Amino acid sequence: MTIDSLRRSARATVSGLPGGFWWLWLSTLVNRTGAFVLTFLSLYLTQELGHSAWFAGLVVALHGLGGVAGSPLGGMLTDRWGRRPTMVTMHLAAASCAVLLAVVTSAWGIALVVLLMGVAMQGVRPSINATIADMVPAHELRRAYALNYWALNLGFAIAAIGGGVAIVLGYRTLFLVDAAATALCALIVFLRLPETRPAAAVDASTGKAVAEEKVSVLTVLRDAPFRTLVALNLLVCLVFTAPWIGLPLTMTGEGLKPSAYGAVIAVNGIVIVGFQLLVNKVTDKRSPVLLLTVSSLLFAVGTGATALAGSSVAFAATVVVWTIGEMVHVPTNAAATARLAPEHARGRYQGVMGMSWAVAGFVAPILAGWIVDGPGPDVLWIACAVIGGIAALGYQTRLRTALADAEEDAVQEDTEQDVVREDTEQDVVRQDTVRATAPTAASEPATGAAAGAAAKVSSS
Repeated sequence: MTIDSLRRSARATVSGLPGGFWWLWLSTLVNRTGAFVLTFLSLYLTQELGHSAWFAGLVVALHGLGGVAGSPLGGMLTDRWGRRPTMVTMHLAAASCAVLLAVVTSAWGIALVVLLMGVAMQGVRPSINATIADMVPAHELRRAYALNYWALNLGFAIAAIGGGVAIVLGYRTLFLVDAAATALCALIVFLRLPETRPAAAVDASTGKAVAEEKVSVLTVLRDAPFRTLVALNLLVCLVFTAPWIGLPLTMTGEGLKPSAYGAVIAVNGIVIVGFQLLVNKVTDKRSPVLLLTVSSLLFAVGTGATALAGSSVAFAATVVVWTIGEMVHVPTNAAATARLAPEHARGRYQGVMGMSWAVAGFVAPILAGWIVDGPGPDVLWIACAVIGGIAALGYQTRLRTALADAEEDAVQEDTEQDVVREDTEQDVVRQDTVRATAPTAASEPATGAAAGAAAKVSSS
């Protein structure tokens, strides 16, 4: 593939999306570029404040626990209150928590702040995903989610590099920079992003707004296809989260230095930043069931092969495999969620889906550490391979029809919108034509009327 073809491919990947999406994309990039808290929190707790590694792990787990509550809360606010106010509020709450971390020193005070930060950071995601679903045509959703995920990882890579260089300024300074970046993100949303929450349906006979069906977390979970999608995503998330705890422990057990783990895990960000657009181009127009199945198998193969690795190069190769699965799975799952969700409940559906990520973020580190310390790391990676395989089988057997129907509905919806758009454009053209010919048309009837009046006068 030549440079020109790559350039054309990249241009095609980023073209055709509405301007509002790119402001949202920019806010994601700005937010993640300053994401220093989670990256350096464990080092801050152990090296700066002298807490134990056990306490540091507990605090990070509390962040995930906060997300379990924050995700459905954010989904509810997104649908009831609106996308933009939810985003602004949650971003400002996260920024406030980052400021508090720079000044709070008590152990349980830090734990509480991190818990609340987990609520805020996870609470904003349903509004972001719902906004993308509101403004982007259904057949372009997966591409839009992929681009937003690329911005997230690009910002995270910049934060990791910049934070490592700027750590000489002190952890508290980094936390304040994180707060400033998050506040700037809120400002971008407030100033440039329009509210996209769909208007309430109107009864044509009465002209009054139709009351929307009340939707709760339990209501969402009664949707059988979506419930299955959430359960399978939870399995994939468990597999995806396990390497972040199990991989450094496994590499240390093989006699490799901690610096080797840093280089190996950096491959994840490098591959995403460098190849997300290319992967998006290759997977464009593919069946969501096929993509979810393939991504689950890539997670299974990549994590399972970790049991066979013994060198830094081999470990890096396994990271490449499951990273490709990550690049395929995340946007496809988000698009599938948007397509299964009713228009008036997009926030709640995205919130429930976000809970699966948060639950995995809380449970997987605990399970991974317990398995490595007990049965051993090989058992962990074999279990990950089995779980990934089960998820792939589930996508093929349980969701093929539901996601295919959702895909057809999306195509039909886009077709209907195109017809409406063409009719509107034709109406505008007709109106412009009428306006353009109005002076000539008006003069002719006036002349005729004057002649008729003269004839009446003369005849009388």
